Amino acid sequence: MPQIRILPDRVANQIAAGEVVERPAAVVKELVENALDAGATRIEVESREGGRALMRVEDNGSGMGRDDALLSLERHATSKIAQAADLDRLTSFGFRGEALPSIASIARFTLQTRPPAADAGTEVLVNGGKLVHVRDCGRPVGTSILVEHLFQPVPARRKFLKSDATEAAHIAQAVRLYALAFPRVAFTLVQDQRVVFRSPECDSLAERVGEIFGPGFLEALVPIGARAADLEVSGLIGRPGQGRASRHDLITFVNRRPVDSRTLNSALAEAYQGALPKGRYPLAVLFFQCDPAAVDVNVHPAKREVRFRNEPAVRSFVIASVLGRLRELGAAAAPAGPLGSEAAPFEAPRLRESALPRAASPFPAAEESPGEFRAPAPGAGPAVAAPAAPAAGAGPWRWLGLALGAYGIFETPAGLVLLDRRAAHERIWFDRLEAQFRQGAVPSQRLLLPIALELDPIASALLLDQERFLAERGFVVGAFGRNFFRLEAVPGWMEPGDAEPFVRDLLASARAGRAGAGNSELARASLLRMAAIQAGRASARADEADPLGLVAELFRTQTPLTSPAGRPTLVEISRSELARRFQKP
Repeated sequence: MPQIRILPDRVANQIAAGEVVERPAAVVKELVENALDAGATRIEVESREGGRALMRVEDNGSGMGRDDALLSLERHATSKIAQAADLDRLTSFGFRGEALPSIASIARFTLQTRPPAADAGTEVLVNGGKLVHVRDCGRPVGTSILVEHLFQPVPARRKFLKSDATEAAHIAQAVRLYALAFPRVAFTLVQDQRVVFRSPECDSLAERVGEIFGPGFLEALVPIGARAADLEVSGLIGRPGQGRASRHDLITFVNRRPVDSRTLNSALAEAYQGALPKGRYPLAVLFFQCDPAAVDVNVHPAKREVRFRNEPAVRSFVIASVLGRLRELGAAAAPAGPLGSEAAPFEAPRLRESALPRAASPFPAAEESPGEFRAPAPGAGPAVAAPAAPAAGAGPWRWLGLALGAYGIFETPAGLVLLDRRAAHERIWFDRLEAQFRQGAVPSQRLLLPIALELDPIASALLLDQERFLAERGFVVGAFGRNFFRLEAVPGWMEPGDAEPFVRDLLASARAGRAGAGNSELARASLLRMAAIQAGRASARADEADPLGLVAELFRTQTPLTSPAGRPTLVEISRSELARRFQKP
């Protein structure tokens, strides 16, 4: 058995860096948190080449003297806790004292700092974990940390980094989270010598949200505030009907710490169940405050997740608070009663059946059927196991009508067939678009008025990476400033009004790893599925004059019995099943 030995401090620090420093944005996060803990009211962040070449975080906080500056580079050296009991009442971001020595062990690290009482500052230079020098320097009160050549001592780690644009986007996203958490702190972000974001002190969260995400995002939000015992929620939440395809615009803070909390996320999703379509997620910039002893922030190495002591109570409180606010919005939107009185409670009118209007069916009535549909002859249709009704030689189909606004009903020699119109359209469009994608012949329509797109940094980086890929499939996007784009053309199958949410959903899917970013085949397949669903939804909304033609077109596809998502397109009820249900001999 190999001999057991104590690891040298340098090696231990580099191992610890694996937990603290996943990517350049993690360095920025740790340094910005230290600046906020030092009471800074002004923070400037700079990066170059996505943080690989350089990262600098400068603040006007309390600074450190020479002894403290050197001690801060020792493992587990911290001013924020003194004993284990302090973990139960944490009010600071950092507390373990691992960040600075870990960062200094995998980069060229320069610390300059000066407290208010000192006439001169202190500069400490560490290269790859080795102390190079300690000397006096001139600087204003506060701290500046420069991190250069990240991962140079551990080059294998550099291979796991993404493109410069993607890493820069993650840095920008990290800075914006802390800018949201502290509106009264001025933030500046400079990337590759360009000012990306500059926000002075803001009087309110709404003002900071408008500066970061733009007025369009802010208009979709309303303020919320609720308190019960030692629990409190505040911030901004989305109006009913305002949703996204992913959780990336659902931003939560616990005691001002940006976190990804399953408890808060699920509570918000449940509160919005009746206010958003299925599969959509709410918008929110939500702050949850509680007793520090009631939350454990030390359950994740990077402190991204937290655990509540009483998760059911937190969940119930957030659901009740959000539901209450949504009901207030619903009451405010309700029509006023007569003579401007308060809104009267809604009561469904009762009508005689004879008084109900006869809705015009989007399909012709059975007796007006333009003809009959006969299933394709052997060899003409897809080689799949079909139900008895559409099987070759089974005889004609006859259109009977539409049920529940979505299902076409057909009579066949074998019984009845219920067709899901939307699923059928999705399958038809999937095969049609697949052929267009394969041939590189996607018709595109130029928009008379380009559609403006304002995205967050990560979505912007993804869009720039996929610009050529999208152009080959009918989407023409032009950059119009940093994080601003213009959608100038869309594929011929798409309604222009659906373009913006579709592109946002596509980027959200890529960001979540479902759209194969960096893998052209996966990206093509993901776009194809989403496009077929979108086109199928639009076609199903339109009036249909030829239901039998729809069935005929469906059975010319490769797999007519399922939609691109794997759902059945039709269901057969045989004569024998009907007889059994009605207890006929």
